[in-house]
Amino acid sequence: MIDNELLEKGILRLHWAEMHTPVLQQIRERFKREQPLKGLKVSMALHTEAKTGILAITLAEAGAHVRLASCNPLSTDDSVALALREKYGLEVYAKKGESQEEYYEHLNAVLDIGPDYIIDDGADLIAMVHTTRKELLPNIKGANEETTTGIIRLRAMANDGELKFPVMAVNDAKMKFLFDNRYGTGQSAFDGWMNATNLMVSGKRLVVAGYGWCGKGVAMRAKGLGASVIVTEVDPIRAIEAKMDGFEVMPMIDAVKVADIIMTVTGCKDIITKEHLKVMKDGCIMGNVGHFDNEISKKDLESMAKSVVRVREFVDEYDIDGKKLFLIGEGRLMNLAAGQGHPAEIMDMSFAVQALSLEYLVKNHEKMENGVHTVPSNIDVTIAEHKLKAMGVRIDSLSDEQRSYITGWQEGT
Repeated sequence: MIDNELLEKGILRLHWAEMHTPVLQQIRERFKREQPLKGLKVSMALHTEAKTGILAITLAEAGAHVRLASCNPLSTDDSVALALREKYGLEVYAKKGESQEEYYEHLNAVLDIGPDYIIDDGADLIAMVHTTRKELLPNIKGANEETTTGIIRLRAMANDGELKFPVMAVNDAKMKFLFDNRYGTGQSAFDGWMNATNLMVSGKRLVVAGYGWCGKGVAMRAKGLGASVIVTEVDPIRAIEAKMDGFEVMPMIDAVKVADIIMTVTGCKDIITKEHLKVMKDGCIMGNVGHFDNEISKKDLESMAKSVVRVREFVDEYDIDGKKLFLIGEGRLMNLAAGQGHPAEIMDMSFAVQALSLEYLVKNHEKMENGVHTVPSNIDVTIAEHKLKAMGVRIDSLSDEQRSYITGWQEGT
């Protein structure tokens, strides 16, 4: 029995996303005409919500047989998943609140089509075809990887000689990380925070763990909302950046003693562990914006807590020796577990990179070596030009004389 109210909600969310992804729409129109993916099978594991839905529709209209699963058990918008199935006829294996078993069942289901190409976020699909689904490897010609965590995993595989096909590092394209990681994460982290807690940010001490592009975005938005921001880092260069950007910098063991809010954004595990929980300030609210749910140790939280109570839809209270500590979204990405993910205008650029990188793979995979590949700069430039046009922004261009000057060496005065 179809839930018609949920279906209509999903259709409207897809329509809203469609209206606010003008770059992807330009690509979609060309893909419809040219059919660059005709006859190809594409397995996708991305956060299954409205912007992802528009990308999946774009690839299907380009001629691909698409199957989509979520890349995180809590990041599916059930209304969108239903609308993609019922209105657009896509094969979607995703629901919000999947068990670990269901999560892997869904990943296996999207691989069951025997893909020619993979689009991944976090590299779980790619890892599976190198381990439990090796029979699929001979047919796979290439893949795209969306996020920092996935690229780290894939580079490790490539360094060990284990990566068996070319992968486009979508995350490392300028039109992805400069905007998605910084402005997208910065805004969506607080969308999730506010929806989960309904509390103030202003006037509180907020710790940002990690000062990569995502951490920079979170710290910038926290400062704008009136928080006193503390950054924790292991990279000395990034620590200096944070300090010169006006933030306090200190070790996590010191930061937790004064933190009202902690947001982990590192892509690494065990950022908050037992040693931190022991000295953490009473009432501290923790949330993670890294890809996996291992940055804040739930194992340590659960082993130390006398009780665990769900006090709001997306907030769990842990009672540790009379001290109350709070965790948002079970330690999963709170911008998707408790929010709606990055703004559509941001994902417009990121998913344009996905679409054009897949087209590039289709055209060039035969001459590409196995390993992680940089997105060609002309793809970045094309997307930037489309985005500026959509924003109604015009820029200057170099004259022939200026171009000659900056590319030559004779003139210096």
